[in-house]
Amino acid sequence: MEETTPQQMDQDIATLKAHAQEWADLPIEQKIAMGKRLIEGNYKVAKRQIAAAIKAKKIPEDSPLVGEEWLGGPLITMRTLRFTIKSLEDIARGRAPQLKKGSVRTRKNGQVAVEVFPAEKWDEVLFKDFKAEVWMQDSVTTTNLADTMGVFYKEKDPQGKVALVLGAGNVASIGPLDVVYKLFVEGQVCILKMNPVNEYLGPFIEEAFSEFIERGFLKMAYGGAKVGAYLCQHDDIDEIHITGSDITHDAIVYGTGEEGAKRKQNDEPLTDKRITSELGNVSPVIVVPGKWSSSELDFHAENIATQLANNGAFNCNAARVIITHKSWPQRQQFLDALRAAYERIPQRYPYYPGARDRHQTWLEANSEHAELFGKDTANALPWALITDLNPSDEDNICFAKESFCGVQAETALEASDVSDFLSKAVDFANNTLWGTLNACILVHPDTEKRYQSEVDQAIEDLTYGSVVVNHWPALSYGFGVTTWGAYPGHTYQDIQSGIGVVHNAFLFDKPEKSVIRGPFKVFPKPPWFVTNKKTHLIAPKLVDFEMNPGVKNLSSILWNAVRG
Repeated sequence: MEETTPQQMDQDIATLKAHAQEWADLPIEQKIAMGKRLIEGNYKVAKRQIAAAIKAKKIPEDSPLVGEEWLGGPLITMRTLRFTIKSLEDIARGRAPQLKKGSVRTRKNGQVAVEVFPAEKWDEVLFKDFKAEVWMQDSVTTTNLADTMGVFYKEKDPQGKVALVLGAGNVASIGPLDVVYKLFVEGQVCILKMNPVNEYLGPFIEEAFSEFIERGFLKMAYGGAKVGAYLCQHDDIDEIHITGSDITHDAIVYGTGEEGAKRKQNDEPLTDKRITSELGNVSPVIVVPGKWSSSELDFHAENIATQLANNGAFNCNAARVIITHKSWPQRQQFLDALRAAYERIPQRYPYYPGARDRHQTWLEANSEHAELFGKDTANALPWALITDLNPSDEDNICFAKESFCGVQAETALEASDVSDFLSKAVDFANNTLWGTLNACILVHPDTEKRYQSEVDQAIEDLTYGSVVVNHWPALSYGFGVTTWGAYPGHTYQDIQSGIGVVHNAFLFDKPEKSVIRGPFKVFPKPPWFVTNKKTHLIAPKLVDFEMNPGVKNLSSILWNAVRG
C-alpha cells in the first residue's frame, strides 16, 4: 500500500473531527442499523480476505491451517459485532444490556461475578459445558452493576472524540474490532493506522466499513513508524489505542533513546492523551499434577502445542511458559507427549519481522535446555521447546520477555503437594513472568474435586485479565461477550500487558477479569486445535452460521466437527 502523506492525514483527521459530534449524537437505532450492515460487509469480503491472508502467510490453499484465518478474522469480528448490537438494542429499549436470569452472583469475597457464556442456546451446543464469567472490580455491586454497563449511552451530552487505533500486524480481527469498540462502546470516530505487516487487509476493511468511511466516521492510514508518530502527535487526535508491544507503547508515551528512558524514569509523558493498549504477555500454562490417562496426556499435549503453534506462534496469547510440578510422576510422560505433538505439527513461514533473530536469541540464552522440532529453512523455523528451566532464574529471557516466535519453555516447581504447588505456581506466574494478559490452568476433574477450594483460590489470585481452565485463553478473545485486556492497575511506567479492555459485548465499564471453565477433555476435537484436520471446512461454516444462526448451518458444522 502507498504510504499516507501528512497532507492526507491532516485532511482525514479534519473530516473525522467535523463528524465526531455527529457520531456521538447519532440515534442509537441508526448505529444499530449500521452495525448490522457492517456484519454483512465483513461477510461479503471474507473469502477474498482469507485468500489474501493465506498468500501472505504462505499457507497452502488446501491446508487445514486455512481455517485459522477464518476463525481469527471474520468469525470473531462478526460474533463480537452481533452480541454488541444485541446490547445496543437493549439500550435502545431504555434498559441496560440484558443478562440471563440468575447470571449475577456475589462471590465469597464480596466480588460481583456475571455469567456471560453460554450467551445463547447455540453456544450450549457448540461449546457444551463451557462457562464464562466476568468478575468485576471492587466498586461494583449487585445494586450498581447496571449503572456500569454502556456508560457512554448514559451521558446526557456526550462529547465527540477522534481516536487513533494503531492496528496489530498478526491477527485480522484485531484492528477492526478495536475500531468497533471505539465506535460502538466509547462513541468515538476513528482513524485506523494499519500495521505494515498485514496492510494487505486494508482494502477489505475499507470495503466492509465503507459506510463509516463515506460518512466521515472512519479513515484509514498506511505506513511505518513515521506515519504512526505523526498521528500520535497530531493535535486533533484525542485518544490512542494500540495493540502491539510495550516497546512501541513506551516510544509513543515517552519517546526513544536516552531521552525517552529519562522521561519514563521521571514519568514525563510526551502527550496528555488517554492511551489504552493491549501489549502481549509471557503467557503461563499451569499444569496441576494428577492421574491422567494416555489419551488425556495426548489431548493436552495438542492443546498446549496449539497455544503456541497457532498463527505461527505470532500471538500475544501464545503459551510461553509451562509450569509443572517437579515431582509429578507423569511429568516426563507429559513432556514426551508434547514433543510428539511438535513432531507432527507442520512448520510455519516466519512472516512476522524479527522472528528469526528472536528465535536465535532465545535459543542461545538457553542452549543447554533447548530441543528443536523440524528444520531451519528459508521458509520455516523449527518449533523450540526449552525444558527444565530454573524457576529461580528470574532474569531468564523466557520469563522476562515475550519471544513472539515459536519458542516455548517449561519450568518445574518443587512442592509438597497439590495445594502447595498451586500456591507456588500462582506466585511464580504473578511475580516472575512478564505481563498480565492471560493465564491457563489445566486440572483433572478428580484433582479439582479433591482440591476445589485451592483451585478456586488459584483462579482468584491470578492477576491476569483472562484466566481459562483447561483450554486456550484465546477463547476469551473469541467469545466476544468476555473481556479482553490486561489485569487492571498498570501505569504508563509499568505498562506490561496494557490498560483497558476491548470486545466486552455486554459493555461492562469496570471489569477485573474474565474466567472461563471448560471440560478437561472434549469431543469432537476443537476446531482451533492445529491438529484438527477439518478446520478449513468447519471454520467457514461457523462464519456462515454467524451470518444466519440456525439449525441448518449448525448441522453442517457438527458434521465436519465429528470428522476432525
